[in-house]
Amino acid sequence: MLLRHTPKEISERSAVTINPAKTCQPIGAMYAALGIHGCLPHSHGSQGCCAYHRSTLTRHYKEPIPAATSSFTEGASVFGGQANLMQAFNNIFSVYNPDVIAVHTTCLSETIGDDLPQIRKKAIKEGKIPEGKYVLCASTPSYVGSHVTGFSSMVKAMTEFSESTGEKNGRVNIIPGWVEPCDMEEIKRMSALLGVNAIVFPDTSGVLNAPLTGEYKMFPEGGVTMDDLKATGDAIGTLALGEWCSADAARELDKKSRVPASILDMPFGLAATDRFVDALRTIAGVPVPDQITVERGQLVDMISDMHQYLYHKKVALAGDPDQLISMTEFLVSIDMLPVHIVTGTPGKKFEKRIREITAGMGVEVNVKAKGDFFLLHQWIKNEPVDLLISNTYGKYIARDEDIPLVRWGFPILDRQGHQYFPTVGYKGGIRLLEKILTALLDRKDRDDEEKTFELVL
Repeated sequence: MLLRHTPKEISERSAVTINPAKTCQPIGAMYAALGIHGCLPHSHGSQGCCAYHRSTLTRHYKEPIPAATSSFTEGASVFGGQANLMQAFNNIFSVYNPDVIAVHTTCLSETIGDDLPQIRKKAIKEGKIPEGKYVLCASTPSYVGSHVTGFSSMVKAMTEFSESTGEKNGRVNIIPGWVEPCDMEEIKRMSALLGVNAIVFPDTSGVLNAPLTGEYKMFPEGGVTMDDLKATGDAIGTLALGEWCSADAARELDKKSRVPASILDMPFGLAATDRFVDALRTIAGVPVPDQITVERGQLVDMISDMHQYLYHKKVALAGDPDQLISMTEFLVSIDMLPVHIVTGTPGKKFEKRIREITAGMGVEVNVKAKGDFFLLHQWIKNEPVDLLISNTYGKYIARDEDIPLVRWGFPILDRQGHQYFPTVGYKGGIRLLEKILTALLDRKDRDDEEKTFELVL
């Protein structure tokens, strides 16, 4: 395999990325847009760009991804795509009749300098956007940021629909960040158990994990409604889960509608979920129910029971910054040693946070923002690990170095179930732990000599 030619000696690279640990902004914007009920994402660029973004999401979620495109040709690429987008508004509302069109830019439209807010304003003036229909716009060129920043830009754009009447509605906004549809379901379930009336946005549950009924619906039943998006301006507070994915939208709501914002880590693992539950309890003024306490105790019990198989196992991680921060904290809390950590999303704040979390481990930690799988592979060659946790692209490293792999994050292209089995919250923590233990114990069974190969571990 090509990766077997990865050299062990690490050379400084500043202008080339090899096997990136990210994908492009429009994919994140498209995923976020699918979390609005009755929304059709629109890629303002070429057909090829839109096809790539749709196919990546389809391969991960195993669902058809509806999206429109401005279908740039040479003329639009040189002179601008305003005419294409104006015609698209007319066609989309006439043929597909969505409640919302969520427009995101691509490299082509950003390079020529198309002004989406101006085009939208012109479309409204000329009656291209029917009464009661909506268009939101996000700037997401692929040559900066990552799918994470694209997601954040689209979620921030959703806040422009918030309305403030001056009277609080007693509801709590929760911006879940880029997590699976089942994770959004779990966040809503936990909120309901606490008696919190939550507005979760975006919300891809019921959209990208919808049941097969034999009848195709372009706009499934799930997703946050426009009425709920408008109601975010009267909420008593906002919990943004993740600095990279969710914080910008929460701060924009605070600025626009005076809705207090709290920026938390994504609730992966024990400590981060504790903080999420405590923040919900505090902001809504409610007690923690027994069921939540029981679920926490079950996770603690599993950690205690299986600690001997986790203790000081070295782990390499690749993924998105918000997810990696919480995962690193979880691994450290159960006495595992995350020693190599890479994200493709830029941001020195990420590296600082990881070093704070791992400071007490007593071992050297390699961490890189705007890194790639090539660098991660080199680190592993120099200091082998017991486990790799990453998306599907990590399977090549796992095969080359003979390392157990836990698939987690985006994209997962070669396995099923991630859209149905949550990994957030206490229940999700049990699922994560089960996946980690299964990988480690399967390896133990494979490698044990006959005299140590036992039925009961």
